[in-house]
Amino acid sequence: MAAPILSTAHAPAATEAGAQPRYTSALSSLTVLFFMMGFITCLNDILIPYLKAIFQLSYAQANLINLCFFGAYFFMGIPAGLLVQRIGYKGGMLTGFVVAALGCFLFYPAADSRSYPFFLVALFVLATGVVLLQVAGNPYVAVLGPAKSAPARLTLTQAFNSLGTTVAPLLGSALILSHLPDLDTASAAAIDVKAVQTPYLAIGAALLIISGLLAILKLPRIQHAADPTDHAGRQAWHFRHLVLGAVGIFAYVGGEVAIGSHIVSYLHLPDVAGLAPKVAGEQVSYYWGGAMVGRFIGAYLLNKVNPGRLLALNAVGAVVLVLISVLSTGSVAMWALLAVGLMNSIMFATIFTLAVAGLGRHTEQASGLLNVAIVGGAVVPMLFGLVADAASLRWAFVLPVLCYVYIMWYGLKGHVPQRS
Repeated sequence: MAAPILSTAHAPAATEAGAQPRYTSALSSLTVLFFMMGFITCLNDILIPYLKAIFQLSYAQANLINLCFFGAYFFMGIPAGLLVQRIGYKGGMLTGFVVAALGCFLFYPAADSRSYPFFLVALFVLATGVVLLQVAGNPYVAVLGPAKSAPARLTLTQAFNSLGTTVAPLLGSALILSHLPDLDTASAAAIDVKAVQTPYLAIGAALLIISGLLAILKLPRIQHAADPTDHAGRQAWHFRHLVLGAVGIFAYVGGEVAIGSHIVSYLHLPDVAGLAPKVAGEQVSYYWGGAMVGRFIGAYLLNKVNPGRLLALNAVGAVVLVLISVLSTGSVAMWALLAVGLMNSIMFATIFTLAVAGLGRHTEQASGLLNVAIVGGAVVPMLFGLVADAASLRWAFVLPVLCYVYIMWYGLKGHVPQRS
């Protein structure tokens, strides 16, 4: 296994001979990166119903927003990995912040033109910046310290990503939605474009400021030692545990988004909770909040428990909770499904770190491949909707169950590297 090497020009000094360098300041700065990724990702969601009303879109047209965002992972994941491989983790993060800021600034002319395609272009550019941040940030956290504690480190930083997804709707409602007309009266002519322009200009400016601070911050520079067993022509996708991990990321993101996107409709069913859409929407915070709480708890547990086994245990928990929900009614059905968020908490970080374990110089390329797999967030929910239309909403939850069964297998067997 190729071990990462810290450049002495940037590595923090060890406290004593033979001691591991301290990475506290570097990891602390990365929590800001993960917070902003979560904040940006979730802030866009609050605009979807208004853009649908303003531009009089069908549901299929409105879903182009999610397809556009997750499509950036599919199209830009591997190019982003190659770029990070060339310019380094820090360079990749700096570029990601700048590109994301450019996407935010493009919302200004998009709002002025009142053009839906222009909004989609701006969103794609913004998402490309987020992809770069993910491709550079996730593996950097994974290799910045002992391999044994990599899942715990990435889970902890992912918890701040969840904090961003929690704060974004609250702040977005105050800055954007409070200045927009009611959905029933919303139209392209009636909307005040400044309600959209000003917040995104502020976010873009904040991203550039963070990029400037990151540029002057001395982060440990990671270099990978040569592995004598690694063939010259070998690529990242030649590693079985990485490819299986990419399928795991696809399954995890797909299952999580499919459930989260349909909770409101599920809780509205008379035999579940019969909640009005607004009230049901408020319950969704428990699903995402459970993921945030679970990540803070998981950051501790992953230092004590085998990551693969804990991943499998959480996947089993998710399967049991989904089955309890679809086979029951009332409050049991509601709370069992909402509790799945807690089970989701450690999955992304653990799958990611298990998938890139031992990849050495292929780590950046592998990160790009894993981020391509995030397109599962577009594919699985679409299949979920097709099953729900053809059969019923309850039957559609079979898809997330299958996703979690695969993740359970990956945690037990699939993540074990095999030498060729």
